[in-house]
Amino acid sequence: MKPQNFEEKIVWYYITGTYVLYILGAQRDGAPAIALILAGYLCKKLWYQTDATPESEKITIPLPVWSWIFGMLVIEYALIIGHLDWELGTGKIIVSTIAWVRKWALLALFPLAGCLNIRPELVFRASCILCFQSLIIIPISYLASIVHFGANLYVSPLRLIGGGAPLFYSVSLYGLDGDGDTRISLFTPWAPALGFTANLYLQLAFQEADKKWRWLGVIGASAMIFVSVSRLARICIFIVPILNLWLSNLTLPNTYFITGSICTFGGIFGNQIMTIAKDYIAAVKGQRASSTEIRRLLKEIAFYRWKSEAYMWGHGFMESKGPRIVEFMPIGSHHTWGGVLYMHGLVGGIGLAIPVIVSCVDLFFKAQKSQAGMAGLGVMLVVLTFSTAENLDALAYLLWPGFLMMGIAFKENQVTRKVYET
Repeated sequence: MKPQNFEEKIVWYYITGTYVLYILGAQRDGAPAIALILAGYLCKKLWYQTDATPESEKITIPLPVWSWIFGMLVIEYALIIGHLDWELGTGKIIVSTIAWVRKWALLALFPLAGCLNIRPELVFRASCILCFQSLIIIPISYLASIVHFGANLYVSPLRLIGGGAPLFYSVSLYGLDGDGDTRISLFTPWAPALGFTANLYLQLAFQEADKKWRWLGVIGASAMIFVSVSRLARICIFIVPILNLWLSNLTLPNTYFITGSICTFGGIFGNQIMTIAKDYIAAVKGQRASSTEIRRLLKEIAFYRWKSEAYMWGHGFMESKGPRIVEFMPIGSHHTWGGVLYMHGLVGGIGLAIPVIVSCVDLFFKAQKSQAGMAGLGVMLVVLTFSTAENLDALAYLLWPGFLMMGIAFKENQVTRKVYET
């Protein structure tokens, strides 16, 4: 598997070189850069496209991609109005707009880049390679924690150029939670972000055709999920693949037969199954009960202040420091929907909801026949799951391969799903 054109080279070398970029501290600035490069390249191809352009080279932008472009522009509009409402000044509008380009805009630019001639198989293989690299690095991180080697190695000097919190440019081998237990974040800024990202890569690895690479990718992604010690990630690793498999095969008669059999089995052993599921979820949540409570309070405060203070256009920005009751964490953090409503109001919330709904519907139908559609639907399910625990915009620079895959799926016609190698 080798890249065959300009756009594939960028995608391939960025994903497989993730750890190099992480060591340099270039990820947070690199992702917006390649998003703009790919978008510019697409615009160039559209400009020179004629009736004589070969069908395989023609660029078409499907409705779901337009919905992401529209939705992210709506959020930017709400951001500007919110700043004007709260009289934050022109300088703050410029700074916030630059932040919008580096965050929310990526959710539109990468699905747009998916309209280029990028093979889904290349993304699947690159994802598996990254997961395999992580499988090698994880024992090194744990060994460093055992011998008490310095957890935080350094902060990349690129922070002076890119700005932002040091956390996004920090290179670390491991971290410790409040109880002193080791948590691994690898190439992400914090451990739960690794759980989010790894679940996304797991959905891509599932679609790899080569059996060896598929297993290496799945095992590597699963290891990333468990070393992150993210409670939601550990639940997501079981629920999303099953749900995606079921939703992607609803047109097959066997699905109804299997579903009926499961329902019959569930009717007989339903109480026992529910007890086991509740106990597992309760055990996962109970690992850090105080963190669960803080997240709940952050969500409730964000929704309350949105409704009572800035219902239509939001506050325009996220406060740098919250009250003591939430351990000074910013209001609007740790929850995508709470964050977008708090910062950008009802208008911004609608701007995000529209592309999410359009994407879910389109990917559901694409997943019945298309391998890329099945991967895209899996990515969307992961995104929806983690939208209740993380800020999607803050992690867009890590999640972009999933949004690229959604763009690839959006442009596809109904293609017969490939059979895995055995």
